[in-house]
Amino acid sequence: MTGDLFSAASHQEEGGRRRHMPLAVRMRPRHLDEIVGQQHLLEQGSPLRVLAEGSRGPAGASSVILYGPPGTGKTTLAHVIARGESRTFVELSAIRAGVKDVRRVMDQALEDRDLRGRTTVLFLDEIHRFNKAQQDALLPGVENGWVILVAATTENPSFSVVSPLLSRSLLLTLRPLTDEDLSGLIDRALAEERGLDGAFTLDPEARGHILRMAGGDARRVLTTLEAAAAVAAGRAEQHAPAGTDDACSDEDSPEADPGDSDSSETDSPERDSPEAGGATPGHLGTITITSEDAEQAMDHAVQRYDRDGDQHYDIVSAFIKSLRGSDPDAALHYLARMVVAGEDPRFIARRLVIAAGEEVGMADPSALQTAVAAAQAVQLIGMPEARILLAEATVHIATAPKSNASYRALDAAIADVRAGKGGPVPLHLRDAHYAGAHRLGHGRSYVYAHDEPHHVAAQQYPPDDLVGVDYYRPTGNGQERAVAERLDRLRAITRR
Repeated sequence: MTGDLFSAASHQEEGGRRRHMPLAVRMRPRHLDEIVGQQHLLEQGSPLRVLAEGSRGPAGASSVILYGPPGTGKTTLAHVIARGESRTFVELSAIRAGVKDVRRVMDQALEDRDLRGRTTVLFLDEIHRFNKAQQDALLPGVENGWVILVAATTENPSFSVVSPLLSRSLLLTLRPLTDEDLSGLIDRALAEERGLDGAFTLDPEARGHILRMAGGDARRVLTTLEAAAAVAAGRAEQHAPAGTDDACSDEDSPEADPGDSDSSETDSPERDSPEAGGATPGHLGTITITSEDAEQAMDHAVQRYDRDGDQHYDIVSAFIKSLRGSDPDAALHYLARMVVAGEDPRFIARRLVIAAGEEVGMADPSALQTAVAAAQAVQLIGMPEARILLAEATVHIATAPKSNASYRALDAAIADVRAGKGGPVPLHLRDAHYAGAHRLGHGRSYVYAHDEPHHVAAQQYPPDDLVGVDYYRPTGNGQERAVAERLDRLRAITRR
């Protein structure tokens, strides 16, 4: 009897603690079937499923490096893996841990394996923050099987994780979660007892706002949903009709039965407490979360952008390729993402100057003038006004006719020079301004172009072994069409 009472109290106390945890923590999956998305990693017999379920296949469990954007389930997968039988879960953060912490875990893991038959799962969050010495300290434990390492990173492991550790681990890439994945997660959070327990409904516009603003981050979806629920509960409480506040207590109510304890058991104080995560005052019934509630909870989208990470390079790459591909709308989108994320406008301006020369070139020489002017203006006025000039240069370059003939011509000439082509400079082109130069034949027979018709002289300009080589091959795009026609006439004269 006493044991049952204590057990019930303990269960109720545990439920109370969970109610005060953030919704994202309460809804963390407990097994693989509850994981949202990442089905490409969870197929039957996959290394991750073998690791999580503790099944014994021909390959056995391997250490893994989980690579993906925030909120895609890296930490969640680590906790599911740790739930296996005879496993000890140790979590380290690369922000706080050092070599001594790693070695202490390794020593304890070796002892647990040999003396107690337990496997240690070491979850190392943000492994890209470990330096080389710290990562090297992991190698003995991973190689000898003292620990199963589950490392998580948002940075490309090819650049942030040392090669020996990469070669001893499986690299698993987590994909961004889709709106369908996240919408299913919202439904579960609304319905399940550990979530909002049916106390709220979500109108379609609010759902769409939460999905748009969260940027594919499951943790942020649940955090925003919880905040929107709190806003909705406050609004409902404020507009509740008079008389719904329990003006008189049960003891004062003539209809209350002092001996009836059913009501105290079914109406949990946690459900009625506004502090209980996601719960709502029972007398208000089910509350609908509106788009206004969701907008108040989060009024702008979160941008995934790291100036030194993959997002920086991926978005800049997409920006340049959109300029090259003549899609001003896509280019403006990526420009906006860089601006919102706080990218250095001088960096953007430099990329525009390069793109004007590399992608547009002689097809529209004024594009380079626009880009250089924008870069100078950015230096003068700064943000936020500089975004206007960046937008103008972006549109000009994206909509201009394209030609890379100029820089391709230079690359071809450089390749020939590196290959040893290009003999001595013809004598008539050599410097003849010093005493004795003429006696060496320098400048002899040189034809001054401005003395010739059309100011074009017929004479040999390249070294002997490059006579007749065409490096510059203009396109028929934009102004370069006229350049091509003029070049044909020039070559006909100079190579006569």
